[in-house]
Amino acid sequence: MAYYLDLFSPETYDRFSRSDRSVSGFRERHRNAASRVKPGDILVCYMTRVSRWFGLLQVDSSSFEDPTALFAADNDPFLVRFHVTPLVWLLPEQALPIHDEALWRRLSMTRQYSGTSPHWTGFFRTSLNRLSDEDGQLLESLLRQQAIQPKQFPLTDRDRKALAPSVVRRPNGPVAVVVPDEDDSTVAEAPAHEARESTKVQALLAQIGAAMGFRIWLPAGDRSAVLKEWKGEQKALVGELPLNYDEVTLGTIERIDVLWLKGRSIVRAFEVEHTTAIYSGLLRMADLLSLQPNMDIKLHIVAPDARRAKVLEEIRRPVFSLLERRPLHESCTFLSYDSIRTIAALPHLAHTTDSILEEYVEEAD
Repeated sequence: MAYYLDLFSPETYDRFSRSDRSVSGFRERHRNAASRVKPGDILVCYMTRVSRWFGLLQVDSSSFEDPTALFAADNDPFLVRFHVTPLVWLLPEQALPIHDEALWRRLSMTRQYSGTSPHWTGFFRTSLNRLSDEDGQLLESLLRQQAIQPKQFPLTDRDRKALAPSVVRRPNGPVAVVVPDEDDSTVAEAPAHEARESTKVQALLAQIGAAMGFRIWLPAGDRSAVLKEWKGEQKALVGELPLNYDEVTLGTIERIDVLWLKGRSIVRAFEVEHTTAIYSGLLRMADLLSLQPNMDIKLHIVAPDARRAKVLEEIRRPVFSLLERRPLHESCTFLSYDSIRTIAALPHLAHTTDSILEEYVEEAD
């Protein structure tokens, strides 16, 4: 028997709670990971945005794919599925906070970090990461005990807000939106060391894309600084975009921090966001989708680990969630600086496809 992480957002927790809880679903990008999960394994359930462990699901089948809408009104993204039996399913106020001292110091993925460090969140980037047997057994024991003798862990105002998002009715179904608390401060210009760090990440994105065989676009204003950090061959860089769009669309695209191009098509677009106010990258991505709603490219916001939660919260603002074709969070994902460094260090990038990024992206479910 093995233990695997099963991530839920407050919205997917609510949907699953209202179902018969006999099927757990995952995104298509989890197909390979799902193939390793066997009947008898345990999915240990964790709720993002409130950072709590709340459930155990026993896997009763091998993975299968089914497009039938179970967890969304239309175009259900969770089509890689398992039949499951719920062993424990706790209310949010009974779920175990990961920062509870008794738990934090006992789990291998958290005990080496301080409670304020963002680095422990790397394990929680994606579902179906395998837990160590020690961690899995500990969590199973504590969750089963909590189900029998529940202890209350009061919800904070932020927890309650996360658990009750605003819902806007759209013709193609309801869309949950978030109005985040405003930052107390903004910066017009990033500190020099942060600007240098973001330039290095731009250069790594260029290097990774070039190694995978893509042509690379960098904005004219960034090009000189990025080229100083770009290690190795730079012949993949293009001087102009080979795209047939109107002037307004091209002007928007040209300002995106890094583009990976194949032929005359954009495959992936990256905004490296290092300022305290993170709206600029999201606005540019939203502008692009508003101008070209049928454009089918993968969009990524790249930021330090410490800004993960803020990015994933901001991307669900109403202005981004109510775009004409689809919410921005369905097209745009988060990538951490550390993930980019990890990918850049992988061996044999020239023989790796860009699908490797799907193992590192995080969605704002």
